[in-house]
Amino acid sequence: MLFILYYIVAITVLVLHFTGFLARHNLEWLVLALAVTVFPAVIYL
Repeated sequence: MLFILYYIVAITVLVLHFTGFLARHNLEWLVLALAVTVFPAVIYL
């Protein structure tokens, strides 16, 4: 269940990044935060 939630959040952040929404609202740090959370998820698996 948590993996599905994680993927939904990740896809949403990436779509907002590529549409420019994050840059307009000064939220580009969400992409970096998402990238940092990938490593523990990969190590956990």
